Amino acid sequence: MIVANIKYAADFVKQLNSLPKQIVEAAASKEKIFKANPLHPSLRLHRLHGDLKNFWSISVSSSYRIVFMRETNGDILFFSIGRHDVYKNL
Repeated sequence: MIVANIKYAADFVKQLNSLPKQIVEAAASKEKIFKANPLHPSLRLHRLHGDLKNFWSISVSSSYRIVFMRETNGDILFFSIGRHDVYKNL
């Protein structure tokens, strides 16, 4: 997977802005790693299943995830960020 361009859904931005500062900083760090090497083991990259089969997830911390989708043009859309219950809101 090549990461050419990352875009941010409005809900992602709202969710990010409501998180604790240390999680925001961790998310920024993970985004840098993701851009440089999307297969880096610390990201725990995986495709979701079932109704969420068009989405992927990376780990920000042991409790927080970024959920994203790859658009047809190759861009990455960060869709949502939060704890595991973030999957219920997709």
